Amino acid sequence: MTWLFDPPAPAALPIAGRGERFPVRRIFCVGRNYAAHAREMGADPSREAPFFFSKPAEAVITAAEVPYPPMTSDLHHEVELVCAIGGEGADLAPATAAQLIIGWGVGVDLTRRDIQAEAKAQGRPWDAAKGFDASAPCGALTLGPLPDPDGAIGLTVNGAVRQSGRLGDMIWSPAEVVAQASRLWRLKPGDLIFTGTPEGVGPIVRGDRVEATIEGLSPLTFTLT
Repeated sequence: MTWLFDPPAPAALPIAGRGERFPVRRIFCVGRNYAAHAREMGADPSREAPFFFSKPAEAVITAAEVPYPPMTSDLHHEVELVCAIGGEGADLAPATAAQLIIGWGVGVDLTRRDIQAEAKAQGRPWDAAKGFDASAPCGALTLGPLPDPDGAIGLTVNGAVRQSGRLGDMIWSPAEVVAQASRLWRLKPGDLIFTGTPEGVGPIVRGDRVEATIEGLSPLTFTLT
């Protein structure tokens, strides 16, 4: 096979303690999966099933510097547990879906909140608000089971705590999120699933240093440029 032009190198994430890298195929994100965050966004967490949006694989970035995106003056941080999928399946029960998860990471869902608000008001898609270049910073993956299902998750900006919670605060567990995603798509190795963010999302500006952490996983640190 010949190409019209050379295809780009695949997006990939490092793996803690390993020389291999995890090739990223697709990125799915679940919205409002922590009750307090759902309330701060004006939703009712008691009645809402998981819903998803996506980012392109090229949105993943592992660099220490993340560029501030164009066409926004209200960029927000959202720290999230990331599931790395290593198996294939569709229409799965949570127990079976859990077996597809081979690793975990710390990610930040960057959001152009002003563009998102305008899209919501006009009933338009969120793609430009969520799926822009470098909108999915992610740390090194840790293979194996989640170290502590009730581990702490948090984010600081310039050393000040912005987000703080527990993985156990999720409305839908990671296995349930993956099971729900498998009813919408046939999941395959290389898929990433961002599982939602705790309360405290807010704006960041150029020069801010962001540190995102989840107990037992490699931290994610970057400066917005």
